[in-house]
Amino acid sequence: MFAHGFGCDQMVWKDIVPAFENEAKTIVFDQAGSGKADPLIYDRQRHSSLHGYADDLIALLDELDPGQVHFVGHSVSAMIGALASLRRPDLFASLIMICPSAFYLNTASYKGGFDKKMLEELIELMDSNYIGWAKVFAPLVVGNQSSPEHVEKFVETLCRTDPEYAGGFARITFFSDCRDELTKVQIPTVILQCLDDPVAPDEAIRFVHDAVKGSELVQLNASGHCPHITHPQTTITALRRILKNNFGLRMTDVV
Repeated sequence: MFAHGFGCDQMVWKDIVPAFENEAKTIVFDQAGSGKADPLIYDRQRHSSLHGYADDLIALLDELDPGQVHFVGHSVSAMIGALASLRRPDLFASLIMICPSAFYLNTASYKGGFDKKMLEELIELMDSNYIGWAKVFAPLVVGNQSSPEHVEKFVETLCRTDPEYAGGFARITFFSDCRDELTKVQIPTVILQCLDDPVAPDEAIRFVHDAVKGSELVQLNASGHCPHITHPQTTITALRRILKNNFGLRMTDVV
């Protein structure tokens, strides 16, 4: 099961999912307020915290009834998956977190990657000039080493999100603090880290790794915050190796 991060939709997995469809049942979906998700499922009160999105995930899995899933969550969806696993561990075989962060703000004792004022200014720009915000935010997230083509594609991805819902999701993404909850996660967890990730810096990734007991940290030969977009083959290779070696799934052509 693949879950997209903030500002994205299920289309960000288009280069990843085909590599798994012949060997496993795959699930992709749009978070409430994202992509082509039914606008009627978005509720401002329910979706004012990450717990509301975790409840959505649980409801979706209960409806689909696929058995225990290997949950691949990018960025904030890694935390959504973790929160859902605390309530319903029976739904999850594993958590695979791509570039996760439990808290994005810098404090005196913790480096999440962003100063509060900077995030507030970005969200204010989003509210006033969504396209202008997308053009500022995309290169920040994709990373300095990515090609202009990747940046342009990510701008297009951001612009597929309805601005009416984007601001709310941005606020709970960047201002939620899941650090305490992570220490309670019991599901087998693997963390994929990128080099020079401007959104989830090394300190933030290390915190997640240390907080989730028994988790494994895998360093990808990729830069930026979205390896499934900028380095799809590297991401596929890592995921297939993890699913085979860590969890015993039958994945061919994996060394």
